[in-house]
Amino acid sequence: MMQHQPIASPESFTTERLCQRMLERHRDVIRVQKDHLAVRKLVKIVTAALDLSSRLGFHAMSLRDLSRESGVSMGGLYSYFDSKTTLLSMILTEVGVTATEVLGQAPADVRADPRRHLDWLIDTHIRLTEVMQPWFVFAFMEAKAFPQPARKMAVDSEEATEKIFAEALRLGAGRGLFQAGNPELTAALIKPLLQDWYVKRAKYRRRGIAIGDYVAAVSAFVSAALGDRPAVQP
Repeated sequence: MMQHQPIASPESFTTERLCQRMLERHRDVIRVQKDHLAVRKLVKIVTAALDLSSRLGFHAMSLRDLSRESGVSMGGLYSYFDSKTTLLSMILTEVGVTATEVLGQAPADVRADPRRHLDWLIDTHIRLTEVMQPWFVFAFMEAKAFPQPARKMAVDSEEATEKIFAEALRLGAGRGLFQAGNPELTAALIKPLLQDWYVKRAKYRRRGIAIGDYVAAVSAFVSAALGDRPAVQP
């Protein structure tokens, strides 16, 4: 059985790696014994599901559509999940868990400085969604049509990432570095700036805005909004 890989940089979360993690997480559902074959098919299935969802919507997508698009037989699909709802849960779980794991791995020296930590969170979140763009777009665009359990998963995932931002904001406000009287609300207001990068990616591509420029612009905007102050010297 495969072991969980250590958390790494956002750029390392390729579709193949995410599907490896999906296999580890759902061994009770996936009935394919050879890991390399299971991961290869999962990549085809998930890629096709995300593509079809962007064109048709997940609710409108049928398993027959998915079979045709992925090249995996209907019987083969049932070796990986028993229903569309299970597949939906598998994808959403990977999005939510990966986001909270990656955002929670800030180095100790970064975490100790609220301003550096906040900049690191903004940079890391945007770069992760760049790599996982189809996954995050799926979770964002399809959320309203999700059945209630899946909708709750999406909401819980969003709240978990906001909580990580709120903790950095709370620490900075406590040290007099930020004007963030309500860290939870401030974190919620930052979230749309992060989402805009992956939801409206084509707009920024047309305007020639590179990811580094977007990261810098969001960090500067948030810093100005927080009234970022110099640290008080002892």
